[in-house]
Amino acid sequence: MIVWVNGAFGSGKSTLVDELRPRWPEALVYDPEMVGYVLRDIVKVPTGDFQDLRLWRRQVADLAVGLVQEYHRPVLVPMTLVNPAYVAEFFGELKTAGLVVHHFFLKVSPEVLEKRIDGRSFTPDDPEQDERVRRWCRARIDPCTAAADNLPSDTVFLDGELSPQELADQVLARVGVGPDR
Repeated sequence: MIVWVNGAFGSGKSTLVDELRPRWPEALVYDPEMVGYVLRDIVKVPTGDFQDLRLWRRQVADLAVGLVQEYHRPVLVPMTLVNPAYVAEFFGELKTAGLVVHHFFLKVSPEVLEKRIDGRSFTPDDPEQDERVRRWCRARIDPCTAAADNLPSDTVFLDGELSPQELADQVLARVGVGPDR
């Protein structure tokens, strides 16, 4: 099983997965950004977004499938994924491999997203880079918010302004992981 936690930058994807981790200890956590960082060190990313690299998309899907098949454990994936073609490509590959995919999208108002992004430090030792990353994240608020209308029909939308504990309760209930598992 794959549990994909989606949403704009600052929506709380990683925070939710951090809340799920101790409550669902058999689940593995897989952050596809790590694959992007590796590729970015090897090849030039013309658009600046490693999701635009076909190799990144293929590697992310292959690794997710491999983690489930090799370790027979559920995989939590906190990753913004809003390009409709990429969403179809990913989830199509995962489903073709026979995996159950639960797709959650954290909906958060643009004002709250901006506040969260502005309150984060991405590279504390490099304030200029920190501000570049914040600008990049803020520039993606509108496209991420608008993309919610084009996500697959089985996407479960969650109120990303709820507490991480409340969100984790909802995710665990939806995927059938209860306190008595």
